[in-house]
Amino acid sequence: MKKLAIGVDIGGINTAFGLVDEHGDLYAESVIPTKKFPEFGDYTAYVEELCAALRAMADSLSFEYELAGIGIGAPNANYHRGTIEQPANLWRFAADEADPRPERRVFPLADDIGARFPGVLVLVTNDANAATVGEMVYGNARGMKDFIMITLGTGLGSGFVANGAMIYGHDGFAGELGHVVVERGGRRCGCGRCGCLETYVSATGVKRTAFETMARMTEPSRLRAVAYDDFDASIVSAAAAEGDPVALETFRFTGEVLGRALADVVTITSPEAVFFFGGLAKAGKLLFDPVQWYMEEHMMPVFRGKVKLLPSGLQGKNAAILGAAALVWQGGE
Repeated sequence: MKKLAIGVDIGGINTAFGLVDEHGDLYAESVIPTKKFPEFGDYTAYVEELCAALRAMADSLSFEYELAGIGIGAPNANYHRGTIEQPANLWRFAADEADPRPERRVFPLADDIGARFPGVLVLVTNDANAATVGEMVYGNARGMKDFIMITLGTGLGSGFVANGAMIYGHDGFAGELGHVVVERGGRRCGCGRCGCLETYVSATGVKRTAFETMARMTEPSRLRAVAYDDFDASIVSAAAAEGDPVALETFRFTGEVLGRALADVVTITSPEAVFFFGGLAKAGKLLFDPVQWYMEEHMMPVFRGKVKLLPSGLQGKNAAILGAAALVWQGGE
């Protein structure tokens, strides 16, 4: 009998999910609105609606199959514990909540979903790690034992693989490259610190860099006519592709910051490749070329010329679902 896994991608706006086989073929997919359940007390209702939607999708196929498991990618998820811990944009405390203790912001998602799917394997990890596992199972990292995945979206996520296994650390939160400080006293980060890598290398970081660059440079640029609220990284990419000097300098600077950071990271895990995933990665050579140059320039000589920079093989609208489902195939081995 054919085996299928459910992949679930939990975002702050929507939760997307689908039925996937071990080859990455998608048989069904659906979505529910996460934002419908914003408060701390909504968590149980969210789980009920999600499980009902998963079961409806599972029952929608016209052929019999075995459900191999449910893999879930979510912000602040802990693979070891199957929990989501203190997420910034999920199930907030209401304004009048009298006891917002951090320890109460731990949601046992794997146990709660497992209770509604008895006997079914349920695995949870953070969204960047899910993308990393997906790259191992379905993408361009198949056969690689040592690599790094970097997800470039609103923030910067990352996953580290060494000797064919994800590095989770003793507490399940290892591999947070986006929150390595690259500039002491630098830009304020959402984590509360200053100078984190993701404040420079992310869609949000590119926007901040573009405005700083416009203030510093005097050259004409189409970016100067774009209102701040209408501004995003895709506009910078389009302008850079047309040779806009401010946009090109924005990508050069972004590539420099990321390249320097990777030069340091390579000395720790000695990866075969670094994969880029997400919207900002679609900038292609505009990003890849300066990252490669600055990484090689600042790398220890013993590592030079050994590390490939590659696009993810999972680009596309179903990538997050595939990555989450891949947890089942890897975890079920």
